[in-house]
Amino acid sequence: MAFYQFHKEQIIDASIDEVWDFISSPQNLKKITPKEMDFEILTPNLPDKIYEGMIISYSVRPLLGIPTNWVTEITHMKDKSYFVDEQRVGPYKLWHHQHIITPLYAGVLMKDIVSYQPPFGWLGNIANALIIKHRLEEIFRYRGEVIKEIFPKK
Repeated sequence: MAFYQFHKEQIIDASIDEVWDFISSPQNLKKITPKEMDFEILTPNLPDKIYEGMIISYSVRPLLGIPTNWVTEITHMKDKSYFVDEQRVGPYKLWHHQHIITPLYAGVLMKDIVSYQPPFGWLGNIANALIIKHRLEEIFRYRGEVIKEIFPKK
């Protein structure tokens, strides 16, 4: 039963307010998710901003085009600093994603720390080595490119 962590950092040429406004809006999740994942929010009447205790339900095709319902909860949040989403229902045995933003002299450092455990024991470990960790890299690479387009260098 292995446990994995994925780390990603990106410097964004924007203010802390601009970055927080973007990442704290659940509606922006679709913008930063690769199109082939067919991401759709299922939660009706979702507010414009996240809050602790918020439950977000969505449909996504994370691997091999297989549709998956995923439910996450925003478990921790500090305005203009960080938030954590944890899977409540979905494909992983454990999914804990920290979104951290820190102001820099010029711009914002955005860090993601994803702690996860695939399902199916040793089969999940093999799937991680062959597929999952590479897919996470692709997803966050895509997200990084979209963020660069949304917040171009000034």
